[in-house]
Order: sequence, then C-alpha cells, then structure tokens
Amino acid sequence: MKKRVLALTLTFVMAVSALAGCGGDKKSEGGVIKLGGLAPLTGQYSEYGEGFDIGFNKAIDEINEAGGVNGYTFEIEIKDTQSEPVTTSTMATAFAEDEEVMALLGDFSSGACKATAQICDSYGILQLSPTASASDYAAMSKYFFGIMGRQDVEAPFLAKYVLKEYLKAQKIAVIRVDSDWGKSCYDNFIIQAEKEGLDVTVETYATGEKDFSSLITKMQAENPDVLVVMDQGDPVADIFNQADAAGWKIQHVALGPGTSEQVAGRLNDKDNLIVTSPFFFDPDDAELTAWAEWFQEAADFAPTIHPACAYDCVYLIAEAVKNIEGEVTRDSLRDALAELPEYKGVTGSIKFEADGDIKRNYMICGIEGGEWKVLEGFEYGAAGF
Repeated sequence: MKKRVLALTLTFVMAVSALAGCGGDKKSEGGVIKLGGLAPLTGQYSEYGEGFDIGFNKAIDEINEAGGVNGYTFEIEIKDTQSEPVTTSTMATAFAEDEEVMALLGDFSSGACKATAQICDSYGILQLSPTASASDYAAMSKYFFGIMGRQDVEAPFLAKYVLKEYLKAQKIAVIRVDSDWGKSCYDNFIIQAEKEGLDVTVETYATGEKDFSSLITKMQAENPDVLVVMDQGDPVADIFNQADAAGWKIQHVALGPGTSEQVAGRLNDKDNLIVTSPFFFDPDDAELTAWAEWFQEAADFAPTIHPACAYDCVYLIAEAVKNIEGEVTRDSLRDALAELPEYKGVTGSIKFEADGDIKRNYMICGIEGGEWKVLEGFEYGAAGF
C-alpha cells in the first residue's frame, strides 16, 4: 500500500509541475499568494476544522514542492472560528484588511459562510467554501464560491430516494438544529416530502443543546417509521444514543454528517444509521484509497468528503492562478476562478455554475461491520434532480 501512496503523490506532483510549466509565456510578477483559512479548529465541529487544516496544508505543500504556479508559491493562515457567524465575520474582516491576502478558504457551516457576504463585497475578496451547502449561499455575493453541492439537491434526494424508495417509509420524524443550515435542509426536504406524500413531524433544538429527551419522547409518541436528524457532528450521535437509551427501536437516518467518523465513533448502535453523501472513498479506487490512507495517518481518523473538499479548494485556486495574465490580484483571481473549465479533483468533477456553486449527485451510505459502505439495491444512476 505504501507503493500506491507514493504513486499517488507522484501523480499530484507531476500534475502541479505541469501547472507551473504551462504559464511560461505569461507575464507574471511572481511571489507568495497568501490565503486566509476559516475553520472550526475547536468546538463541536472540530473534526471538520482539523480536516480543513490538514487538507489545505497538504495541497499547499504539494504545490510549493513542485515549484509553485507561474512563479507563485502559496501559504495559508488558518483562524479558529468554531464556525460561529460572528466570529467568522471578525476573522474574515481581519484577513480582508490585509491586502496581501488574496482569497478566503472556508468556513465550514453555511451560516458562518453567509455571514461574510458584506465583507467579501466591500473588500472585493473571494470566499471559496469547501462545505457550505445552503442553496442560497453562493448567490449572495459574486465573490462567493462553494464545492460541496447544495441542499436543494441533497434534501430532496433524502425524501424521494432514501425515505420513499429505499426504506419504503411513510411516517417520518425529523429533529433538526435551529441554525440557518438546518432550516435550509428542512425547507428543501419538506417540499419534496410533500410531493412524495410523506407524513412528516418536525421538532427543532438550539445549537449547543445536549439533552434531547423531551424531543425524543414527543417523537416516539407519533409512532413514526424513521427518525431523521438534520445536523452534523456530536448532536447527531447524541440524539440517536438517547433514543436508544429510551428503548426506542427505530431506523436512524441523518442528513449532514457525510459519513463522519466523529458521528460513527460515538454511536452505540453503529449499524443502525443511513446517511446521504455526495462522495465516498471507494476501496476499489487505488488513488482514493491512497489519499484516504495518507489522511488517516496524518489525522489519526478516517477522512470524509470535508477534508477532501478542502484539499480540492487549494488546487482550484492554483488552477485559477495558472490562467491569470499578469499579476494576481483579488479581482483577477475571482474572475479566473469563476471562468475555470471543469476540474477533476479528489472529490470528482467540479464546474462552477453562474452563481458560483456546483451540483453533485448523491448516494446512500451506511455502516456495516464498523465501516462506511455504499448501500446496495439502489439504482444511483436515476438519482439526479
């Protein structure tokens, strides 16, 4: 397996060398391109922030070791936002006021990302989020870009394909976080759920809440077929574990954790969870397996799509720099990113739409024998919206 890791590393180094060489006939001032990273390095989403940190820096190291792009090397400073909108805004402003910072990478949650719209507009600095998925995020600013995919695709997929077709469920209990992201998930979900004729009962809880016993009691009294949680990180495991402790035997489904090890590691019943996911580390794909093994060694936990998206974000910035004639500025970088042709990253093909977002297809994943699997018995080719 070490040979496969070496082969993958050489593949990326060769690709970046090609990036550096292609710009030989273009005028370039050269120098260092500074990036500002926004990530929840502490708090309930810290797994994802750590993944961002590792993914960002791995890509930068590869690019710089290969000679950079058009005479430029890259560096990043990452500030801990805990993915809280007010903190993210403060950190984003600090980066934006530093004229040497050419772009912002992050934040994790849609709500935190959306909080910087006025800042990005005022300072003319792009923000490329690895994970913001609210359907209105990218359209808020011409400087906003995202590569996770959108909740107006994933949430309807949950209703139509996971609940109605795969699980054959009719009566659905939904417990969701009261964040901007949670509202976006539910609003997009319920439109499709009503089209499918699903009977949905919903309860919300405040960010940071720990005791879900009263919500579980209410939902259990409804006698639903499935319990759906719309959140990411620790609360997902907490709700399902507390439901188990209450003696409630029901199928667990989550929208949001993205095959997260933070969730899986805390579940009492790991085999009773189904999630939607836009990406999966296919064990039959040698390059993906090598990337996942490298990340596991660096982070001491298995990767999800989140650090892979962070890694891809840096390479997208490098691709944009390659296409810039002359000196790299905030405006030229924003325009070059918007005009990028389709890019093949670790997480698949990426092509920005007019609003700065992308669309992804989704699959159904579950845990079997302690490992995440794509669940069989479903025709994924028909699962587009």
